[in-house]
Amino acid sequence: MTVRTPNPAIPSFANLDELLRALEGIARIEGDAVRVLDEAGFRAGLIDRLVGAAVFADDPVRSVSRWLIRAAAPALGAFPASINDLYRAAGRGEYAHATAPAINVRGLTYDVMRTIYRAAHANDCKIFLLELARSEMGYTEQRPGEYAANALAAAIKEGHQGPVFIQGDHYQINARNYAKDADAEVGAVRDLTLEAIDAGYFNIDIDASTIVDLSLPTIEEQQALNARHTAEMTRIIREREPKGITISVGGEIGEVGARNSTVEDLRGFMAPYLADLKAQGKQVGRDLEGISKISVQTGTSHGGVVLPDGSIAQVAVDFDTLAELSRVAREAYGLGGAVQHGASTLPETYFHRFAEANAIEVHLATGFQNRIFDNPAFPADLRDEIYAYLDEKHADERKPGMTDAQFHYTTRKRAWGPFKAAFWSLPAATRQRLMDDLEPVFGLIMQRLGVANTGALVDRIVRRVDVPVPAPAALQAALRGEQVTVAAGRESYEQVEGE
Repeated sequence: MTVRTPNPAIPSFANLDELLRALEGIARIEGDAVRVLDEAGFRAGLIDRLVGAAVFADDPVRSVSRWLIRAAAPALGAFPASINDLYRAAGRGEYAHATAPAINVRGLTYDVMRTIYRAAHANDCKIFLLELARSEMGYTEQRPGEYAANALAAAIKEGHQGPVFIQGDHYQINARNYAKDADAEVGAVRDLTLEAIDAGYFNIDIDASTIVDLSLPTIEEQQALNARHTAEMTRIIREREPKGITISVGGEIGEVGARNSTVEDLRGFMAPYLADLKAQGKQVGRDLEGISKISVQTGTSHGGVVLPDGSIAQVAVDFDTLAELSRVAREAYGLGGAVQHGASTLPETYFHRFAEANAIEVHLATGFQNRIFDNPAFPADLRDEIYAYLDEKHADERKPGMTDAQFHYTTRKRAWGPFKAAFWSLPAATRQRLMDDLEPVFGLIMQRLGVANTGALVDRIVRRVDVPVPAPAALQAALRGEQVTVAAGRESYEQVEGE
């Protein structure tokens, strides 16, 4: 099954002429901007066709649809934004005990994001991020342009007013690739980061903790490569960030699933990082703003630990260490605080403890995936087809002694990309049942993380900056009445292990 198989169940456009006709009376293109003439009409049906084309169409329809969503969103009150100023305010003590959920949406992306916005609106929550990791981008087949289009389209559809925090999660240096060719691996992270910024990701988490060398005698020596590459990426981000926006950059000191982080690790990273950042600033002739948060390890693992029967093992999160790391991050370095990864499979009763520990952000992914796959409304025939696909295509990932339940649990994330069209083509009633199950979970998490009733706080601190994005050349040519060449083909997706 291929991701771009045309399917009449997915609204889209056959060609650019059909797309432009669909805009008539609803929106008008004015140079590099879009004027919305009929807000209700735009939200009611046009946006569904635009996002379908943004995901499944070939160019030029795909690129024009993505641009139209990006250009129309601010006109309808939703704009890509950086969470940096908000986190800096937390670092100054202007607010506390509010932990931002950073949600990795791997599939059914438009539907799930719409559900997140509905939960946020019901709870007056504007502190949440929509993110995707470098490794997830490969197996979900979602490049930044597609993911950002989904995030903004969902905001438009649900009438969201305010910032949309889109984040590149775990833009991670792969240790194995780094050992083979360090420059090529760092270059791959750099190129993805620049692509993401251009797509509207104004929040980027750099993860070079994978190359921390614990065999070295001092913590600063252990963290030296991590600090150097994080500082280098900070400079690259500052050079590309749009005028008026300070992109939120995150660093990481402890690989999730490894030993727990310590305050000494934090200090051992920050000392060389700040020195390296100063040196990077000299290269460009100005001081550079550093990271706004730091990711740590306190006992979780990505995806949870699955038992032979398919259930998830209980884990012990060191909330005292998390609280102490957040305190030192704020008081010593002015950061928003510490970030917790791999938490979505924890019991929901845990979530208030992240807010109590003053964690600034918590990353959530697999738990929501589980609720979709394990929902009684999920079609059994599609689940069987997916598991048969995994048995055939990913048998090399089955470890000795693994049960079918363990194998399918750990590999089913790899179905999101190859079965993307099948997920999007599920009957509307089925998708609604799946989303009805997710919505109260999102709402409960927002409440327990302390980010409900934060609309006024965000509106006060996060400034709107409209970033001009040139209209695609194909659209400009079509508006001049010129013949537009159709460029068929799929986008490429690097497969990077990590999360």
